[in-house]
Amino acid sequence: MKKIIVIDGGPRKTFNTASMLQKYAEGAMSVSSEIEVKTVRLYGLDYKGCMSCMACKIKGKASNVCKFKDALTPVLEEIAMADGLILGSPIYFGDVTGQMRTFLERLAFPWLSYNDYSMTAPKRMPVVLLETMNGTPERNNSQGYGSMEYCLTAALGEPERLIAYNTYQVKNYDRYELAGFSEEAKHQWREEHWEQDLQRAFDAGKRMAEKIL
Repeated sequence: MKKIIVIDGGPRKTFNTASMLQKYAEGAMSVSSEIEVKTVRLYGLDYKGCMSCMACKIKGKASNVCKFKDALTPVLEEIAMADGLILGSPIYFGDVTGQMRTFLERLAFPWLSYNDYSMTAPKRMPVVLLETMNGTPERNNSQGYGSMEYCLTAALGEPERLIAYNTYQVKNYDRYELAGFSEEAKHQWREEHWEQDLQRAFDAGKRMAEKIL
């Protein structure tokens, strides 16, 4: 059995990021009954970022899996043994959510060697980076996964990127102070692009499953 871990870094259980990740999981599982997909919602966990305890760097006991114990510990241990990984986050203020950034600190810092500055994960695997955002391809301030993308690439391999642009922020724009956005334009974009975005996520799931079998 091959295992793919899906990390949902968004706060809403059924909106843009969650929907894209669900389609990704469906695509992966459509390939074979030998593919297991587990989704982890970071907003449902009680955890902290890197505590600078340096336990992963102790001489003779160095570890490339975080040693700090909290609700994130079993997730990091599962990722260390997984065969594929997808990270999904909405873009807030040009960056991934705080929960995703905090998770990435815990994931990647143990990979970093201060002896030679190499990045070594427990296991190399395919990785997908998913972003959902309000911006358009021509107008957005997204830095995506920022410097953490370098860490993921160095330790796991070149990631595939999936971006859904100009997504809905809410279902009913009349209820909110969002006059800077045209609901009509948002609706038109969604009609033209959203099903394609979901299909791209489904297809990406299939590609990863086929790659790891």
